[in-house]
This record gives sequence, structure tokens and C-alpha cells, in this order.
Amino acid sequence: MSHRELSARSGIFPVVLWSILLGLPLTTAQAQETLDIYLIDVEGGGATLFVSPAGGTLLIDTGNGGQSAARDTRRIMDAMQDAGVTEIDHLITTHWHGDHYGAMQELASQVPVRHFIDHGPSVESSARVAEFLNTTYRGLYEAAEHTVVTPGDRISLAGINITVVASAKRVIDRSLPGGGEPNGYCADYVPQNEDNGENAQSVGILAQFGEFRVLHLGDLTANTEFELMCPNNPIGTVDLFVVSHHGQPISNTEVLVHAVEARVAIMNNGTRKGGQPEAMQVLFSAPGLEDLWQLHFSQLSGQEYTVPGLFIANSVDEEQPAMPIAPLVPRRGAGAPPRPVHNGEANWIKVSGEADGSFTVTNGRNGFTKEYR
Repeated sequence: MSHRELSARSGIFPVVLWSILLGLPLTTAQAQETLDIYLIDVEGGGATLFVSPAGGTLLIDTGNGGQSAARDTRRIMDAMQDAGVTEIDHLITTHWHGDHYGAMQELASQVPVRHFIDHGPSVESSARVAEFLNTTYRGLYEAAEHTVVTPGDRISLAGINITVVASAKRVIDRSLPGGGEPNGYCADYVPQNEDNGENAQSVGILAQFGEFRVLHLGDLTANTEFELMCPNNPIGTVDLFVVSHHGQPISNTEVLVHAVEARVAIMNNGTRKGGQPEAMQVLFSAPGLEDLWQLHFSQLSGQEYTVPGLFIANSVDEEQPAMPIAPLVPRRGAGAPPRPVHNGEANWIKVSGEADGSFTVTNGRNGFTKEYR
């Protein structure tokens, strides 16, 4: 199969069948006029569902594995049901960390996955990951389709333009329409310690529906962000930025976040994963940013660096009488408190983008919706 054009599928027939089985009127399953995006709460992992106006589907990452696999699979399937789709046309695994591929086997046992996409083998030494890739994953994609993507590849999804801009620590070497201008933030960039692990290998995409543009870079880290964005910005500006790496400061540099000038950013953080002050300051000071939305309240932000509760989809299970003003300083190793468990009801953030570039964002917890013209 060519890297340059990956096969498209509309997914319309399964939607109609879904409606018949559930006794729903067929009007609920007909093609929509919006690109719908669900940022699914998988507790600081990754799972983002794209549903095209024609019903084509792209899922980026599958959340956590182990004891959390059934939970995260259920949450992904709940979003699919809300969208009226029953299969995944394309599944991108951004990189081989357990919070991004962990529930893949569980999900694929319950939902047809037609096409598996990744950056290639893991660069980290992990017997568990190697076993998964050599046995489980191989078995899944040999029964379907499999593509290792490189920057510049296109993923065809029923009316949506999707371009791979990063993969396997390589970045796109040409400017996309709307990009190519010198990036004024490059001159002040201070390199971080080189990341030779899986985060820097992340598959990153730019998705475009008409004038509506979405940037999703997985867990891409700082130095690779610099390679992508400097000296010229190949992407231009975007409407929606899915905040990289759960909102951690080893990603989300000004050379990226400030240069793309997103109108809205959505952070797929966890209760104690992402949202540290350093990252929040970069986000809040980004030119053109109207709102930051969060999948979780972050204890690492405290009151000082968080957003209003209207823009947060999930709180903590054991709510305290008052939110601390000061951010919580992460502790690791022996004596560190366990992360709060959130296995109950989870809420997504849904984005509906229109071809003219306008879009709405809805908080699944409270129904709060804001329209961006």
C-alpha cells in the first residue's frame, strides 16, 4: 500500500445498521455537516476520535492497558455510540507507551478496526512492548491493513485532509498550504535534554475540513517541536490545538504553541498528569488563544494556573471543601501518594467543526457550549 494515499472508507452502512438495531430513526445516522472530534477521558492517556461528515472514523490512541483497558475501551465505545459509528477506519498509535496503546487489544476485540497506523518499532527496550508488537499487534494488523507513516504522508478520510507532519523523530520537510513563513520564536529557543525515547517518535497530524484546521502531535517533545517549526513554520495557524503530552512542560514550547496561534486548545490531562505551571504559562500567553479547555482538573495547576470550572470536563472523585491555590508539586518514588483513581462516570469534550472554519466546543459534564465564529 502506498504511503502517500491511504484508503478511505465512509462507514455509512454500519451507521444505518446501528440505527436499525437500536430502533433509532434513520435521520440520526445520516451524514452530518460537521467534523466531530471527541477528546475522551482515559485518565491522562490518549484517545481522540474524529468522525467525518460522511461517517468516516479516525481514532488516535486507545488509552491505558492492564486493569484500565476495559474501562477505557468502554469510554471510547460510548463516544462512538454518541457519534453513531460502529467501526474504526483508521487507528493511529502515536507511540508505544502504555497510556496510548494499552487498550488496543480490548477495543479491537469489540470494534472492527480496518487500518492500523504507527511510526514503526519502539525505540525503547521493553520486553512487554516487544511482546505486544511481535505477537498481539502483528495478529491484529495482519487481519486488516497496516501502514508505517512518514512525514508528508496523507491519510484519506471521507472529505477530511489529514497530513502526517511528524513520525519516528522526523518532521515534514515542506510547507503546507498556509505555512512557510519565518518563525520569529525560533531565535529564543533553548534546547532541552535530547529525548531518545518514544515520546519524540510520536506521529503528529494536521487535519483540515474546509477552513477548519486541527493540530494533534501526540506526546512530541520540545527539541522535535523545534525541528518541526524552525526556521520556518510549515503549518501556519490552526483553529484547534490538542495540547501535546497531556500539558507537560517537556513539550509545548513557544516555538510551537505561540507560532500556530490556535483559537482554542484542549488539554487531555489527568488529575496529577499535566498542567504544570510552566506549561500553563506558555498556553495562557499564546497569541490568539481564546480559551483553554481541560479533560481534568489538574492538582498540578492549583487555582493559580487553572481554567474556570465550566471548561473542565472531569473533577476528582473525592472533592475537597476548597481547591488549594498553590499548585501541587509532583512527587515520585517511595513515599509518593498514589494518583487519584477515577473509574466512575467520565466526560468527554466534543468539538464540532464546520467547513467555513467556525466550530463549537461542548463540555460533556455540564453541557456548557461555546461557539467560535
